[in-house]
Amino acid sequence: MTVVFCDLRGFTAFAETAEPEEVMTVLAEYHSCLGEQIVRHEGTLERFVGDGIVVVFNDPLPCADHTERAVCMATAMRDAIDGHSEQWRRRDHLLGFGIGIARGHATIGRIGFDQRADYAVIGTVSNHAARLCEEAGPRQILVSQRVVGAVESLVESVAVGELTLKGFRRPMPAYEIVRWIGRPS
Repeated sequence: MTVVFCDLRGFTAFAETAEPEEVMTVLAEYHSCLGEQIVRHEGTLERFVGDGIVVVFNDPLPCADHTERAVCMATAMRDAIDGHSEQWRRRDHLLGFGIGIARGHATIGRIGFDQRADYAVIGTVSNHAARLCEEAGPRQILVSQRVVGAVESLVESVAVGELTLKGFRRPMPAYEIVRWIGRPS
């Protein structure tokens, strides 16, 4: 499966100083913008974590091109957020947007207890995507080696080197997706 983790840069500082109604307005704009891309690329929204969003591909419905869909969606999300970022800047909100994507195996299903349960992705792939997202700068899409290997002919990418990611014992190679090229016509 492929897991996409994305969030807003500077959101915590913004939320500390903005009125709660403005925080909710920004979140609604953000979620609506990204939600359109999730639906368009047929991803599965695993969860919202404040300004963080986790999207999975290849579950519950299998798709052979899950990594292609995930990376294409991530580049579309980045482009779509650009318009909102400009609006937010005009309202004096300095918010960036970063994405991490990893590919691997996971256990997927229901977690929780009788009165409250969620659909969840459990495994290293989810943690890897989250840690890549943490390292991503504004407008940056960082991906794992498995991801870039699956889409290298469809993207322009740059190696960023090995990153020391929280929770991983050894440095992990990472790549930045500069742009989506897609399949030739």
